[in-house]
Amino acid sequence: MNYWLLKSEPNTYSISDLERDGSTSWEGVRNYSARNNMRQMKVGDLGLYYHSNANPPGVAGICKIAREAYPDYYAWNKRSKYYDDKSSREKPRWFMVDVQYVESFDELLSLERIKDTKSLRDMVLVKQGRLSVQPVKQSEFDAIVRMAGGGGRRG
Repeated sequence: MNYWLLKSEPNTYSISDLERDGSTSWEGVRNYSARNNMRQMKVGDLGLYYHSNANPPGVAGICKIAREAYPDYYAWNKRSKYYDDKSSREKPRWFMVDVQYVESFDELLSLERIKDTKSLRDMVLVKQGRLSVQPVKQSEFDAIVRMAGGGGRRG
């Protein structure tokens, strides 16, 4: 199993929205590194659901990969904000995955607290903060779940 961190702005799609819906597609990623990370995801992998562009930003809960990477068809829709005229059905440039709700933390674990934790200082989140989909080591995942008081349910 692999572990990930997926960022979403809470006013766009929060962990509460995911809890309500049960699952959703993770579309609109337009960064090659983030896209490549999504292409490595496997069904059952766990993700930290991160609220970005929030006050404060931080980890709000856990999601699970429910469907492996497939072409992001929003890139082909000229009316979509995610449209990319260089992507086609024959040669898709962008991909998405489906994520499923696992749990919400009682309180958001802030980025500041993560940065202040010695064992988490080498996280991609701390070193490459802007990347919207990033790998997480199991030890980092477990530490964050512990710090947030979550159960970290694996299924």
